[in-house]
Amino acid sequence: MNTAPLRNGPTGAASGQPQRWSENRWLQLAVGIVCMIATANIQYAWTLFVPEIQGKFGWERASIQIAFTIFVLVQTWLAPIEGYFIDKFGPRLIVAFGAVFIGVAWVINSQATSLLGFYIGAAIGGIGVGSIYATCINNALKWFPDRRGLAVGLTAGGYGAGSAATILPIAAMIESSGFQQAFMFFGILQGSLAFAAAWFLRAPTGKEVRASAKLTQSRRDYTLKEALHTRLFWLMLVMFSCVVTGGMMAVAQLGVIAQDLGVKNFKVDLYFVTMAALPLALMLDRIMNGISRPMFGWISDHIGREKTMVIAFTLEGIGIIALGYFGHNPWAFLILSGVVFLAWGEVYSLFSALAGDAFGTKHIGKIYGVLYCAKGIGALFVPLGNLLMEATGTWSTVLYTVAGLDLFAAFLAIVALRPMLAAHVAQTQLPPEPPRTPMQGLASAG
Repeated sequence: MNTAPLRNGPTGAASGQPQRWSENRWLQLAVGIVCMIATANIQYAWTLFVPEIQGKFGWERASIQIAFTIFVLVQTWLAPIEGYFIDKFGPRLIVAFGAVFIGVAWVINSQATSLLGFYIGAAIGGIGVGSIYATCINNALKWFPDRRGLAVGLTAGGYGAGSAATILPIAAMIESSGFQQAFMFFGILQGSLAFAAAWFLRAPTGKEVRASAKLTQSRRDYTLKEALHTRLFWLMLVMFSCVVTGGMMAVAQLGVIAQDLGVKNFKVDLYFVTMAALPLALMLDRIMNGISRPMFGWISDHIGREKTMVIAFTLEGIGIIALGYFGHNPWAFLILSGVVFLAWGEVYSLFSALAGDAFGTKHIGKIYGVLYCAKGIGALFVPLGNLLMEATGTWSTVLYTVAGLDLFAAFLAIVALRPMLAAHVAQTQLPPEPPRTPMQGLASAG
């Protein structure tokens, strides 16, 4: 039997005194969102730079996109180590450390003249983004045990939608001054903003939070080792990997897909302004991505994580299939890419909130750090997407494949996750088995 201690609330503190929510938690949430906004462009604006880098140096797309894969692998697969330092040192120092690294990463990109230079920049950027992302998600989980889906959704939404306001300025600077100047300017700007915000962050004390009276949550704070010994954890990792693959493909390849489908330079007349289809799609996608995280997180706080996953994953799978079929139409490309991002962004709120519900928050930095490695698994398929497209001559093959993974995850959510989670949480409600005396052991043996 699991011997992890029972906990009265998310901190493990038992008290007969009624606890009041700390008003400081909303400030902490806002600061975390600011840090995420400052971090987002390293991932979400990358697609704007790939055609420019290829045009200047003549390298193959697949070779350039290895930088994106390196970034995601470093960001995700170092998350368990970052989780250890978060649990040990708290959020302030880790975010400040990450802020320096995200600024340095884009400065390196601005000076790089070889693929190796971009790969090094990607690795440094992955360390920086991973440190900030993991810390802010961790802090939201701890401050909002009663509204984990919403709080984590808003925080992750800052990362998903954070680049919406800067996509057009970055695109404009790339066109007017070149991609190297854009890397330099926005790298310094984003790094400085995150560094300044870091010093306002802190973790809650035991008297500032309390367990939810509404949601079904584990009464135990699992260690990483204990979580890894549950079937629930590995099921979550498989589902996370399936869903994140399609989203990562869209994030990294959207600009390339738009170019190959012939809609990249299509001019969209919005009456008050005319824009090219790709920058408009990227802006709308960031907004939808940002909306999806708090929206689906809030929904999951009310109807449960599993039911919300079924809805979102099915919507994404259908949206990706439709994008492959109708994507040659510029208006369909805009609408359907928005649907894909709306239904994909929520994975970062749903799985983190579910991890907190299932395993507690005392060691959540390390536990969610390992779970977050699913994003790195998905990133491995980004270069393979280019190869599959070149082998088949169409992006539809790639899109239909990842759509199948989304629908498979939706199936697992209702068939496997729901009963397994219920059994897991029910087990944590049982009191720990009392230690047995030598005489009791002899009696039971007889």
